[in-house]
Amino acid sequence: MKSRENDSPGSDQDAAGASGLPAGPDELHTIGPDHQTFAALARWVPEYGDCFCVQSRDRRDPSLVVSNPDYIKHILLTNHENYAKGVGFERVKMLLGNGIIVSDGEEWRRQRTMMQPGFSRANIARLSEAMRSQNQALRGPWGLLADSGQTIDITTAMSRLGLDVILRSILSRDLDRTIEREGGNPFGFLAEDTTRDIQTAVRFRNLARVILGLVDERRRTGERPFDFLSLLMDARDRKSGAGMTDKELLDEVNTLIIAGHETSAGTLNWVWYLLSQHPQVEERLLAELAELTPGDDFSFDQLMALNYTACVLKETLRLYPPVWLFSRRARQEDRLGALRVPAGAHIFITPYFLHRRPELWPDPERFDPERFAESRSPPVDRYAFIPFSAGARRCIGDYFSFVEMQMHLALLAPHFALRYEPGAHQGSREAIELDPAVNLRTRNSIHLGIRHRNTT
Repeated sequence: MKSRENDSPGSDQDAAGASGLPAGPDELHTIGPDHQTFAALARWVPEYGDCFCVQSRDRRDPSLVVSNPDYIKHILLTNHENYAKGVGFERVKMLLGNGIIVSDGEEWRRQRTMMQPGFSRANIARLSEAMRSQNQALRGPWGLLADSGQTIDITTAMSRLGLDVILRSILSRDLDRTIEREGGNPFGFLAEDTTRDIQTAVRFRNLARVILGLVDERRRTGERPFDFLSLLMDARDRKSGAGMTDKELLDEVNTLIIAGHETSAGTLNWVWYLLSQHPQVEERLLAELAELTPGDDFSFDQLMALNYTACVLKETLRLYPPVWLFSRRARQEDRLGALRVPAGAHIFITPYFLHRRPELWPDPERFDPERFAESRSPPVDRYAFIPFSAGARRCIGDYFSFVEMQMHLALLAPHFALRYEPGAHQGSREAIELDPAVNLRTRNSIHLGIRHRNTT
């Protein structure tokens, strides 16, 4: 594999064939978010390095797999206008509609500009108070599990928490009203069913009546509780002064529900597992959390000043980025160094394997939060670490997600110790297996032993 430090136009050209495309495997393969692609990339990224070409039987244009930070910067920032959303987003669109994850061009730019103020630090600080209450409420049921010597299904627990946090951030008090009207949480199945197949998509899209009903009610009454739905309803285009249509509101709310839920839930699932395997990291984390104001009355500024806690989260995201593969499509011909990118080429960027390149991350399989310490020199290359994508289309909710995850650890980790005990739960397997679908998940729930911190 080529080292990034040794890259030069000559070395790029040496890797390219007569067509100017980079070298690649002879095997035909259709790249997508599936187990076969994950296994193939595990072989090919170490062998071919920064950029390689894969041909397939059912795609006319070549696929380029890119894992060089300079090339990624060019695609996602410097020349991002040349790269539209690529293959694979059809499945996402089926679930989410045409929200900012899926949309492109002027439509995306308009929606992003309208939504961005809602994700300001001040707004998220206000929303964090509900997060505080939601995490405090977990102590009771977690304590009962610890008292009885049971294990906790941390995967399902984090999925339920993540869904509750994002729903209350979007709907605030209307969530309880909806649960009462519907005889239960109509969105609750999203925390239990992670298949995201066509049946799930249909069931989720059928909830449009709930969202649009709340929009109509707020318009009729003039009520604007502080939440994302109100912020979206009141957002205005800077040029025309127009607000979002009902369809645009629905698609953006759906996007927030799915993306906001799954990112944090999946990451916290891995955080608890990794802490259970690395007691020295856990000890340092607890030492930092002990410096917070006693009790639960720490301020938002204190929460966001938890530097080592943030490092733990970033290192978890390095090892297990929620979206492990995403794509772009070249509108016009371009170049990456000396390599030619034909118009129409499919571009695939894989954070999971980028984050494990030894040229960029020494001893890449080791869980080491110190990689992200502010004192680190040189600092982490921002285009070598892209768990939330990067550039113009970086995830709009990344800051919200960090606030949510830091709040959870600050309120739960000092009270409970979780330990991975292979085979402790009936039906559990010895090894944790990955499920590389659209989101990177564990194939099976992780069950952890749970005890109170103040007991031996």
